[in-house]
Amino acid sequence: MSKQTYSVCFCWRRRFKLALAEAPSEIKTLFEEYSENEIMTPSHLKRFLVEVQKQEKATEEDAQAIIDSFRHFHRRGVGLNLESFFKYLFGEDNPPLLPSHGVNHNMNLPLSHYFIYTGHNSYLTGNQLSSDCSDVPIINALKRGVRVIELDIWPNAAKDNIDVLHGRTLTTPVELIRCLRSIKEYAFVASEYPVVITLEDHLTPDLQARVAEMVTQTFGDILFTPNTDSVKEFPSPESLKKRIIISTKPPKEYLGANEKGKGDDSHEKVKGDDSQHRKPSGEDETWGKEFPSLKGGTLDDFKDYNVEEYLNDEEESDELDKSQHNEAPEYRHLIAIHAGKPKGGLEECLKVDPNKVRRLSLSEQQLEKAAINHGKQIVRFTQRNILRVYPKGTRIDSSNYNPLIGWMHGAQMVAFNMQGYGRSLWLMHGMFRANGGCGYVKKPDFLLNSGPDNEVFDPKAKLPVKTTLKVTVYMGEGWYYDFKHTHFDQYSPPDFYTRVGIAGVPNDTVMKRTRAIEDNWLPTWNEVFEFPLTVPELALLRIEVHEYDMSEKDDFGGQTCLPIWELRSGIRAIPLHSQKGEKYNSVKLLMRFEFIN
Repeated sequence: MSKQTYSVCFCWRRRFKLALAEAPSEIKTLFEEYSENEIMTPSHLKRFLVEVQKQEKATEEDAQAIIDSFRHFHRRGVGLNLESFFKYLFGEDNPPLLPSHGVNHNMNLPLSHYFIYTGHNSYLTGNQLSSDCSDVPIINALKRGVRVIELDIWPNAAKDNIDVLHGRTLTTPVELIRCLRSIKEYAFVASEYPVVITLEDHLTPDLQARVAEMVTQTFGDILFTPNTDSVKEFPSPESLKKRIIISTKPPKEYLGANEKGKGDDSHEKVKGDDSQHRKPSGEDETWGKEFPSLKGGTLDDFKDYNVEEYLNDEEESDELDKSQHNEAPEYRHLIAIHAGKPKGGLEECLKVDPNKVRRLSLSEQQLEKAAINHGKQIVRFTQRNILRVYPKGTRIDSSNYNPLIGWMHGAQMVAFNMQGYGRSLWLMHGMFRANGGCGYVKKPDFLLNSGPDNEVFDPKAKLPVKTTLKVTVYMGEGWYYDFKHTHFDQYSPPDFYTRVGIAGVPNDTVMKRTRAIEDNWLPTWNEVFEFPLTVPELALLRIEVHEYDMSEKDDFGGQTCLPIWELRSGIRAIPLHSQKGEKYNSVKLLMRFEFIN
């Protein structure tokens, strides 16, 4: 025991005892059940691993290895006492996802069969209007495992070279060659699987030829170039290991500096009266806005919004692209994933060509609007083709949207501002913790296959409950070591509570919370929650800790998001992360997960 003092005023100080972490009552009960004479032998521990932790393949040798790792607590080979058993459960060797699984999905299917970790405006350091452009956020994204990097390429001031910047804004440019070199250096640090560079092209044909030369010289043999202009099926991630892929619209004649924006999302950036002149809005809450629910099926943004009109107006069609003659053939030859919208409306955009695959881009608003009446068509389109979803242009503060709207419709490239920290980005981090963090997560079979009547998954359908996840929140620790003692409250220890819930299809999405534990750096809640899941294959477990503040906004105490389909049953130690997604040194929760069929 030790004591901590808080100054309330000049003449009054409050002192609080600091206790060591102690096993919750249920852990003590389990230890008694799986031990004898206050010792858990290898055979006892093996039985605990199989029956409680659901590690069916656990052996006595595995149990002995755990016991040996705590030999400084007891005589080697005897077993675990309550203290060492509790330390094992709350230790780094008992995580909620199994690191040894690594890449465990079938990686030999076409690229269209995977959700892909995708960045938006990957070169921006901050907001969409005035922040610096740099290769640093590109490097950071690649280190995290992001596999799709977006670059907006423009002529430089002298019109003799290429810059990367957010066009028609005050963002400061960075040279394209610098970005390309950084991509080459860091592309495969976190994952061996392919990196796609999506180009938003605003160049003259001579500069397109210059880009082709830069790309070819920088990447050399690791650049994947297709043998033909169009392919019937995308290659697999496995076949493209350690390769760089270029994706953009086929080149067209440059329209000059005053051209109307025709990139994937440039139309939205200039749409509206004042979207480029608003100040970036701050987060509503200390830890970030709650992302929009999908339960309503529509958004207020769509009251006067015609998706057909918008699609027709947003981009030139492929037919227009084909009519251009003043183009750089060497640039066209680099494009492995062709992007663009066919001439016509939404129906044309979503048509599936059996002889050709392509990439289609829709804003979050376009997708949500299109999903109201064309949800199953979108799913069918994404079974063979790639759909990229990007943030609406009014997100000038680099905030993000609910990624589930894209994933539940099979969209592979749900593009996020990786510098736009907040709850939406935490979901993105959570999704791509799956499959060993390689940046590719195989889509559930129901998004890839058609039924007996050629029916596809209906994202709006009300489905029966497949399983129920029972979550017990025992306790937390580590804030005392990772934060100053006055960080949460100037006058007393913190009052922590935990929020836990599901992000998934609309019927599965819910958040619940524990009570707040007053004045305690080691909160013990011992609260149980149950979450019925209709589509567990698309469900993410959300966990947040906050410190209750009666007079001001509650303080942030950590978060994580975990893919439920890879969640380990049993009692697990859950490391928490900062708002930026960086893992704290010490902060973690002790929780139990049980799947009830």
